[in-house]
Amino acid sequence: MGEINLIDSHCHLIFENFETDIEDVALRWRSIGVKRLLHACVDLSEIPKLKKISHRYKELFYAVGLHPLDADKWDDDSIDIMKSAIRHDNKIVAIGELGLDLFKSANYEVQVAALIPQMELAFELDLPVIIHCRDAALELISICKQLKKDKKCPRGVLHCWGGSPEEMQEFLDLGFYISFSGIVTFPKAFKTQECAKLVPSNKYLIETDSPFLAPVPFRGKRNEPAFIENVAKSIALLRESDLSTIATQSTKNAEDLFKFRLVN
Repeated sequence: MGEINLIDSHCHLIFENFETDIEDVALRWRSIGVKRLLHACVDLSEIPKLKKISHRYKELFYAVGLHPLDADKWDDDSIDIMKSAIRHDNKIVAIGELGLDLFKSANYEVQVAALIPQMELAFELDLPVIIHCRDAALELISICKQLKKDKKCPRGVLHCWGGSPEEMQEFLDLGFYISFSGIVTFPKAFKTQECAKLVPSNKYLIETDSPFLAPVPFRGKRNEPAFIENVAKSIALLRESDLSTIATQSTKNAEDLFKFRLVN
């Protein structure tokens, strides 16, 4: 397995349930061939911890951004905090995770007020966005279409994809990548599995979203980056391909989007 390279394009490792065994977690992701990891950010207060862990593990990069369920924390200083962090650390390769979540919260206007400035900043700095979208595909598509019309729509990825093939096509038409998590291994995740079959080969990423959404056969346990192999194997079966092909293509796609190669 060592010759296969994988990229976990979305994980969260600074949460408390990794505090006691992060070194063992790193050994496991290295042992199965994870060559890069991208740590998402849900709250700007995480930035110091993200910087510390990214410099502890050379293969770990990170994003800065505010999650839609924390949108009420957005204020006049938020953009400056993000710009300062980006200016002082070249291991920041994306903005996010940002987006809309109308499943857990109905404060649409508050979420949009945090979303738009982050999208515009990403476009300004030519950084990709990591988009969280739950029960809000139509609303988010509309916003992105308007941003594209205004020539302010950044490149990016829909992380932890769970939408329909029709919704996926709308985001693909806007230029976004689609990232598949452990959800694709769930027996009843028919829409996600259909999307994994249909997505163009140059437009998909794979992720764990650790510590959440552990893939089969680890459901119910803490997820971790080493389990990315199970996600890749599931996608290989769905696409009637093999693990090596899925690993190679998803790695290339992640490199193309996040440009890890440009970071020293």
